[in-house]
Parts: sequence; structure tokens; C-alpha cells
Amino acid sequence: MRTDQYAYQQATRIAGLGLILQLAVALVLFVMGRALGSTAFVHGSAIAFVGVAVWASLVVLFHQHRLAALEALEAEELRSVRADASVFDTERAGDALVAQKRLQRLQRVLLPTMSLLAAAALAYFGINTARYVASLDAKPGPDSPMLDITPFAVGFGTGWQLAVCVALALVAFIFSRFVAGMAKQPAWQNLRGGAGFMVGTALVLSAIAVGLVANSFGKGKWMEPIVLAIGVGQVLFAAEIALNFVLGLYRPRRVGDNPRAAFDSRVLSLFAAPDSIVRSINEAVNYQFGFDITSSWGYQLLIRSTAWLLVLGVAVLVLLSSIVVVPPGQQAVRLRGGAIVGDVYEGTVMLKWPWPVETAAVLDVARIRTLPLGAKPIKVGRVNVWSEDENRDPDRYPYMVAAPTLTEQVKQGLSGREEGDARPDATADAVTQRFALVDADIVMSYRVSRDGLLDWLAFGSDARVRRTASDMRERILRDIALREVTRYLSTQPMDSVLSPRGDSLVRALRERIQQAFDSAKAGIEVVAVQVPTLRPPSGEGAGMFEEISIDMQNARKLREEADRTARASMAAIAGSPERAAELVAAIAELERVETAEGEDSPAARERRAAVERMVLDGKGAAARVIAAARARRWAIVMGAAGDSAEVLGQAPSFRAAPELYKQFRTMQVLGRALAGVRVKYVLGESVAGRTDIDVTMKQAESGLNLADYLEKKDNSPQGAK
Repeated sequence: MRTDQYAYQQATRIAGLGLILQLAVALVLFVMGRALGSTAFVHGSAIAFVGVAVWASLVVLFHQHRLAALEALEAEELRSVRADASVFDTERAGDALVAQKRLQRLQRVLLPTMSLLAAAALAYFGINTARYVASLDAKPGPDSPMLDITPFAVGFGTGWQLAVCVALALVAFIFSRFVAGMAKQPAWQNLRGGAGFMVGTALVLSAIAVGLVANSFGKGKWMEPIVLAIGVGQVLFAAEIALNFVLGLYRPRRVGDNPRAAFDSRVLSLFAAPDSIVRSINEAVNYQFGFDITSSWGYQLLIRSTAWLLVLGVAVLVLLSSIVVVPPGQQAVRLRGGAIVGDVYEGTVMLKWPWPVETAAVLDVARIRTLPLGAKPIKVGRVNVWSEDENRDPDRYPYMVAAPTLTEQVKQGLSGREEGDARPDATADAVTQRFALVDADIVMSYRVSRDGLLDWLAFGSDARVRRTASDMRERILRDIALREVTRYLSTQPMDSVLSPRGDSLVRALRERIQQAFDSAKAGIEVVAVQVPTLRPPSGEGAGMFEEISIDMQNARKLREEADRTARASMAAIAGSPERAAELVAAIAELERVETAEGEDSPAARERRAAVERMVLDGKGAAARVIAAARARRWAIVMGAAGDSAEVLGQAPSFRAAPELYKQFRTMQVLGRALAGVRVKYVLGESVAGRTDIDVTMKQAESGLNLADYLEKKDNSPQGAK
């Protein structure tokens, strides 16, 4: 190729076109990234903006080449006109080449300076991108507080994003391929630097397009490592430019050669001219086999059929994307442009238009999902001791509950009132109107309802925010459930929350949360609400709760023992505790009637008789006492009646012989009185005449008297011998 001002003029035009195209790509990426909320577009536009500066330097460089060529042509024409010019005139003409000297200064200053600036900019943007992606996983700590970091977002309108990426990547690659072909000429070799930045932009766009395709298939997490790879690639590109600059300082130069710019990347040049890669592969294959295998018909057939095989593979993949198998227990719908099309499919084969015209959303509606409502679970050892220091967690927030219910004794103690005084007290009311705190782990288990798939899909999006394990839909569900839990617990006394009766707490929470989800049309069914850990907030008050629990148990024990004693006493006295309560009420009514009408009034006697009947019907200790008193009374009455009958029966004997009756009764009395006396004296008055006393001295014998037995044995006839 002839190297003249026209050649450099063509290079200047191409460099200007590259500048316009690079600037357009950079602006489209940055503006769309800001407008659509795409983090990848914003960070991917960095290499395009750096390429704009490179293309601008190439425009200036090739324009100066054109001026230098025109100046050289004019100098050559001047020398041809003045054929008799001396050597000194030739030297003065060389000194007058101003454009050539300016070109040399640009090659010595502009290209190295632009290379260093491009390397610094790429390194800065690459490190900034890598640090941003790494900071998304960082956790705040005492030495590294959390900064205000913009969350990573794919953005909306992914279809438009994908179309723009593919179109710009195709245009950038084609232009870089064209420029790389021009750069094979020695005069245009510096265009390789611009082609490298252009193909680098095409690679960034292709990587973002891959991430968008993965996001369409539910793999939104792929975009973050792709952005991180873009940042790392920019740093490596900057390192290559810096290495080229250092090596260029020690590379020998020949007169007339155009120096190669340091921003001309050898790696990116391979992507800009892939035919060189194919040639290298062919040479490597031939070297390994030892002969020219690339010239054989089989290898040539493979090379010619590769494109058709790729097209066939793509066509098969597109056709397969039209068939979706929905297994039992799962439901699916068709999506066209993000909108739901058609009915819900379950346990069947769903046909749809190929991707990307339509996509499918398949959800396992039978799977039960768990959603912890707290920040993180409480650390509980083998024994859950509330007062341990290891249970303290400053990142947890307790729930607010109502103040515990105060008993009448506690209210009397706070107010100083006596028992029976029903007057309200401000101190007790102030205590009962306060709030308390409890710490709890609440886990909600839910699943998509049978007919709730459409509501579930319309309820929220599947977008995930960095540093969170749940998507936006689950975050909304957690917020709604936490709202209902907080509202319910704030109305319940603390003792009812810490010591619920059965499943009353979890049942009430599940019903309230289900009602809230139904009102929000979430399309889910709350299966269960579990509270694995429930305790007071950690601190000094936790130990006091343990003491209160022990005291309450002791008080309950004493109360139950007293109640048992009272019931046993009432059962022993009245027959049963219920009968005792009825007797107390009847006695109180009797006392009221006696006070009002008198003890001997008919109403009082009737009430007294009724009370007595109730006592007797109870068959208790009181009934036995009354029955024993009645028996004793009848015994006394009957004894008195017997004595009276006996006296009345002896009256005729007394009338017949009064003296004889007196002596007979006197003897009877003496006989009864002297029956147990050993020595007896008979005292009587002296009467005229003779008195005969017949006395028989007898002594009561014991049942077994051995001495008497021996005495009788000696008096026997055998003893006489």
C-alpha cells in the first residue's frame, strides 16, 4: 500500500468513526444503566469511556501523520524544483519540517501519556468495581461500620437490555474486526489499540448479555460475578498496558518505524482478529500430528460444517424451550414480556412460544417453606438459662408485650389499701398500663395455596437484594407477619406470653397472620407458626424472672396445699366441698333472717330446720356430731323413763309393808356397796330381845391359785399315808 497523506486521511476518518461509535456505546450504557437501574451497565461503561480517550488520541495522531506527509510531499516537490540546491539548503529544509517534529513529539509524549492515563483509569474503575462487589458481602463490625452502599440491581426491562447489549456487541465486534484488518498495514498499525478497546467493549457487552439471559432463567446471582470479572479484567488490562510501557522503554528503535502504543493490547488483538487464533490452532494441530492435517478433506468438512452444526444446536435449543414439563405437585404459567398468559398448568406438558418470546414460571406449590421472622436465632445451649451472659445479643430486637397481670394482693401491696376496699388506685393502674419486653424466635411455615399461584406471582418479585438470603416477596411476607406478631403481642400480658396455655399463642398468631395474607392476596397458606425459644430479654432482669418463676411455683404449691386442706376439711365436715359452700350460704341467709326477724320467728325456725337437714344429708362430721347428740339425748330420756317406771312399779310394795320395804332396800344398798370390801362391819342399833347374826366368811378365789391346789393335795387320802 502506498503511504501518503490519503492513507493517513483514511485512518483519521476511521479513527473519528471509532471515536463516535465508542462514545455512543459509552453513553448508551451509562444512560440506560441509570435509567433502568442496571448496575452492570453503569460499571460496564467504564472501559467504553476510556476507549473514547484512546480513539481521540488516535484521531490526533493520524491527523498529524497526514500533515507530516503533506509537509514531506511539499518538501520533495521543492527539492525537485530547485535541483541546484546546495547541501546547506537541504539542511535548512530539514529544519523547516515543523509537522514532522510535532509528530515525533506526539509519538514521544502523547502516546505514552495516554497509555499511562488509560492504565490508571482502567485500574481505578476495575478496583472500584471489585471493591463494590466485595463490599456487598461484607458484614458490619465495630471496626468497620456499614457504609451507605447502593444495592446491586439487575434493573427492569431486561428484554430491552438484552437487545441493546447484543446489538451494540455485534456492531462493536464488526467494527473492531474491520479496524484490525486495516491495522495489518504498517502505516495503520496504531489502529490496533482502538480495535482492542472496541473488542474489549464488545466482550463486556457479551458478558452482560450472558448475565441477562441467566437472569431470565431465574439465575439472577450470575450477574454479580460477571460484574466482578469485568472489574478484574479491567485491572489486568491496565497491568498489561503498564507492562507494555515498561518494555517499550527498553525496546530498540529503528529509524522510520512508527512506535507501537502501549495501550495496544496483544491479548485483545487476538479477539479482534480471531483468524490469527485459527491459524495458530491449525499450526499447533499440524505440529502435533506431524503432517498437514488441516488440509485434509475431513478437517475441512468439519470447519465448513461447524457453523451449520452451531445453527442446528441453537435451533434445537429454541425448540426445546417451547416444551415445559410440569410434574405433579408443581404449577406453571406462561409469561410473555413479564405478563401472565393463559391458565395455570399442573401435572402436564405445557407448550409455549420459544424463548425469548415466552418464558415459563414453574413453582413447587406442595413444598413447605420456612421463614424466620427474626434477624437470627437465639443461641441456646443444652440448658436454656436466661441469666447467662452468652445469651446477650445486641443485634436482636425484643418484642413489646403488655405488663403482667397483677393479683389483688399485689394491687393491695402497691396501693396500701385494706382487703375488701374496692376503690381504684392510681399506682396499680400505672403499673398495669405499662409495657414489657420478651425475646422470642418465631418461625413461620407456609406454602402456596392450591388456587393461589396467580396471586403469589402478582404479590411481589423474585429480585434479591445483596446481603439478604430472601427475595423481595419473602421480605414482604416477613414484614406483614412481623406486623401482626407485634400487634398481637402488644395486647397480651407478659405472663400469658411467657406461659401460654397449650397452643393458644401459636394458634392465635397463625390465624392473625393468615388473615393478613388473605387481605393482601398473597396466595399462600400458613401451615404453622413455631416458637422454638421464648424468654425475657437478656440482662439483669432475666435472673429476676427465674426467681419470680420459682416464687410463683412455691406460692402455687402453698395455695394448692391450702386448697386441698380446705377441701378435705369441708368434705370431712359437710360431705363435699360443694355441699360446704351451700351450707355456708344457707347459714349466712339464716343469720340474716335471725338479725332481721328474730331467732324465734317462723322464718328463722324454717331456715334453721333447712340448715339442719342439709347438714344431715351431707353425712359428714357435723352430721355425725348431730346424730351422736340425738342418740345421747334419747339415751338420757329413756334412762329417765326407765327409772321413773321402776319407781312407780315399787310403789305398791311400799304401801303394803313400809318397814319391810325400807329394810329390804337398805340391805340391797348395803349388799351392792359392801360387795367389794374385805372387812365388813355390821352396825345396827340395840333392840330388845335376842339378835341372831348368821355370817358366812367367803373370799373370792382367783382363777389359778397354786398354793390352794397344793394344800388340797396334802389333805388327800394319799397324803395322809
